[in-house]
Amino acid sequence: MDGFKKFLLQGNLVQLAVAVVIGTVFANLVTAFTEGFITPLIGIFGGIPTFSDLYFEINGSRFLYGAFIDAAISFLLTASIVYFFVVLPVAKLMERYVKAEEATMHECPYCFSQINKKAERCPACTSQVVPETAS
Repeated sequence: MDGFKKFLLQGNLVQLAVAVVIGTVFANLVTAFTEGFITPLIGIFGGIPTFSDLYFEINGSRFLYGAFIDAAISFLLTASIVYFFVVLPVAKLMERYVKAEEATMHECPYCFSQINKKAERCPACTSQVVPETAS
């Protein structure tokens, strides 16, 4: 039981649970925004007040393609928001971090491993190297 309790209280698991809950609420918010504002705006130009009312029938079976259009618009909005407000900024931040980290490292001329620019000896092959000075 102790191992299970430790597993449940791990930081990663709790963060994942919070992310799923927030993601679900955010998806519901975007869906409501799409159905309440975006679809009626598009409907003004197409003459259709809501897409969710659109359907066609074949042998008595009703196919609600309007609901699919609403879901597709919600997906595109959600994906756009996540990309432009989460993925892109984090990628730029990570790029800066990697560049800063790379600025302190260089390649050993003998074994080609990454070593600190201030190092006088390679920790991998123990070869004597000339430290790089800041320019």
